[in-house]
Amino acid sequence: MTTLLLLELFAGFLAAGMALWFILLSRPSPRIERGLSSAAVVRSDAGGSLRLRQALGGYFLRKGLTVNIALLVLRLAIGGLMIHHGQEKLADPQQFANTYVASLHLPFPLFFAYAAGFSELIGSWLLILGLLTPIGALAITGTMTVAAYQHILTAGLNIYVLELVLLYLGGSLALLLIGPGRFSFDGAMVNDLIAEPSQPAPENFESGSMVTAS
Repeated sequence: MTTLLLLELFAGFLAAGMALWFILLSRPSPRIERGLSSAAVVRSDAGGSLRLRQALGGYFLRKGLTVNIALLVLRLAIGGLMIHHGQEKLADPQQFANTYVASLHLPFPLFFAYAAGFSELIGSWLLILGLLTPIGALAITGTMTVAAYQHILTAGLNIYVLELVLLYLGGSLALLLIGPGRFSFDGAMVNDLIAEPSQPAPENFESGSMVTAS
């Protein structure tokens, strides 16, 4: 368990460091040079670039304080509670492979046991930090989908067996579809990426010389 705790802490600090590094790299540089006309700015921002920025903003930067707080709470709840499931799998992957993976008749059950454990552990950290949230949500959604199928295969439609798996599945799928919200590393990075650059003060020229008001 000590090794897994160190792995968990290392993954968390690594993810946080990567997020801070990406934020520094993604800070917008001045893209409007002195003397660039407004018409040229509109042309350079038209078409696919504008649509892409709108799509990123709509997914990562939800409007409304309540909505963003709710997404933060959902991320922390699913990520914080899912971590120990990944730890349990990695603590004894052979037992998990024999107990659960073998019933699915998949090849290399030990490999899939490790894959499930790391998906839940790393995916939980990504959700908690809001870093690469779609990847973290997809990892947990995938493992919970397989878990739901395994429970149905072995125990049928037993709500008492399925309820916890379906709660995790529904929450992670909701985050995958809705996005992490503004209170996340993803939100900070996207906010910088799609921020409108500040335009310099206009200068008026007439016959090569600047016109000043008398």
